[in-house]
Order: sequence, then structure tokens, then C-alpha cells
Amino acid sequence: MSSEDYLKDISEIKNLMNKSTRFISLSGLSGVLAGTFALIGAAYAYWLVTSSKRGYLILDGKIFNLVLIDLILVFILSVGTAIYLTTLKARKNNERIWDATTKRLLSSFLVPLIAGGIYTLIILKQQRYGQTGALMLLFYGLALVNASKYTLGYVKYLGYTEIILGLLCAVYPGFGFWFWVIGFGVMHIVYGILMYFKYERIG
Repeated sequence: MSSEDYLKDISEIKNLMNKSTRFISLSGLSGVLAGTFALIGAAYAYWLVTSSKRGYLILDGKIFNLVLIDLILVFILSVGTAIYLTTLKARKNNERIWDATTKRLLSSFLVPLIAGGIYTLIILKQQRYGQTGALMLLFYGLALVNASKYTLGYVKYLGYTEIILGLLCAVYPGFGFWFWVIGFGVMHIVYGILMYFKYERIG
């Protein structure tokens, strides 16, 4: 066996092991679109609040309900787009979309995310509104880092970025909205582009 054949076999074995332990069909374009949806949703929420008579957000008013609906729509569009584009990529690469690796990925991601969501609701009920932006970023970042061992490496670095932004948001709560925009909007677009060019367009 020549050295070229040996290296080729090693590469194939490595690829097979990678596919068996990591969910690699994650679409970078879904990250770009999720960030875009977040920016659009944030712009609409900012307009709602600044154009209101009060000029700030209260939790028992009509503006808050509209902002909440806005966030829910952003979430649904982001998740729906991610599922659709990831499924297309998996079919294109002849890969299974639902297997043991996918289940481990989802459980690792959803446990801290759901726990963080419940805790954030508790904080809101206690009227400690200034902490919600930091909590959302922190728990989302922790969920990404926790799930990153089952998917592409860039997810881990996105998670670290979200955690850092969450900590900064906790230190400067008055800028919570802008940290949220950077974390869920800009960073999704940046990392989505990086993932696309490394794993999809070029790879």
C-alpha cells in the first residue's frame, strides 16, 4: 500500500468517525437568517417602545404584548428555517437527520436552554427586568457550548461569545437591548457566514 492510499484510508476513517459522533449537517445559512430575523425583530421592538407615549417598556401594557409576539415570531422563524435548511443539507449529503447523535445534540442544547427560559420567566415575575437580557445570552451561550461537542466547532465559539456578551450585559444592564442585538443578531450572522464558507460552499 502506497503512502497516498494509506493517507486516503486514514482520511476516510476519520470522516466516518466524525459523521458517527457529530451532527455535521447544520446549515450556516440558517444562522445567517436567524440573525437577520433577530435584527428585524429587534428593530420592530425598538420602534414600538420608542414610539409609545411612555417611551419605555412595561410588562402589563399593550406594547409589551406586541414585543412578546415579536420575539415568539422571531423564534419560530429561526427554528423553522434551521430545521428546513438543515434537513435539505442532510438529504443532499445522504445523511440521516434523526439519529442517536441528533438526540444527544438536542438534549444537550435544550436542557440548559429550557432551564434558562424558566428562570428568566421567574425573574420577570419578580419584576427584576434589567437581568433578563443577560440571562438570555448566558443560558443560550451555555446551551451552545454544552451541545457543541456533538456538532461543528464554530458552535462552541459562538457559545463562548454569547456568554461573554451576557456577562457584559450583566455589568452594563442599561445597554441590555444592544447586547441582545449583537448576540442574537450580529453574531449569528457572523458565525453563520463562517460556517457556510468553511463547511458548505468550500467544503
